[in-house]
Amino acid sequence: MKKCSHTAHHSLTELNITPLLDLAFVLLVIFIITTIPPVAEEDLKLPSAVRQMKDPPPKAVYISVLGDGTLFLDTKKAADAADLLVTLIDRRTKDPDLNVIVRGDAKTKYKQIRAVLDACQQANVPNVKLATDPLTK
Repeated sequence: MKKCSHTAHHSLTELNITPLLDLAFVLLVIFIITTIPPVAEEDLKLPSAVRQMKDPPPKAVYISVLGDGTLFLDTKKAADAADLLVTLIDRRTKDPDLNVIVRGDAKTKYKQIRAVLDACQQANVPNVKLATDPLTK
């Protein structure tokens, strides 16, 4: 005589892991939320550098970005990032070791500096540096 059917015996041997997975995901979410440090909104005073002054590269091209987004290539006013890109490509073809130093005003938005860095990258400029003021103590 049979004590239990095959289906009843089969269902007892299976382990339902859905609640275990739910618990694991809840613990993972709690762990992620508690370990991420909160980002404080603070006024940043960037950039600053060490006291030691470095000599500029011998063939440096200076790109200055004013607070209102006006671009200057050396001392000539460049209209926008597209004109800057054309000029950088022209200078890069003439000088493969072109050095560019980007100088930004303290009130310049990061988006404008990023546009200049993108233009330098598209022109394949090998050396791009950001100008900073030395720390004074």
